[in-house]
Amino acid sequence: MHRLSSKSTVFRFRLAALLICTRCMLALASVSMLSYSIFINDRELIIVGIGIGTITLLSILLQWIISERTRCPLCLTPVLANKECAKHRNARTLLGSHRLRVAMAILFKGSFRCPYCHEPTSVEARPKRPGYSRD
Repeated sequence: MHRLSSKSTVFRFRLAALLICTRCMLALASVSMLSYSIFINDRELIIVGIGIGTITLLSILLQWIISERTRCPLCLTPVLANKECAKHRNARTLLGSHRLRVAMAILFKGSFRCPYCHEPTSVEARPKRPGYSRD
């Protein structure tokens, strides 16, 4: 099982995964709130729904920026970014999304399988080699 290169990479993977899951929940909440508020004709709830939609758009933008640097340690393809590359034939989805499956695996299992090369990766930093310095 492969490991990520540093603690900052682990943090980036976890943050991007959290933002993907948050984006899905916020989008669902925004659509539900707007539908309900239009149905009952409540202007205050419409404003709240629009606010949730704005927060959803901001989280999508932040997730897009962060996930461009979440690369598989083997194939170097961004696993949490929206790439149109060919997926591995055994790659599975969650609710029709490869990224959502990877994000849920990162958050709940602490490891994931790359949808492009299908290699398992543990979401932990590699141990530093003794006596190794980049000076």
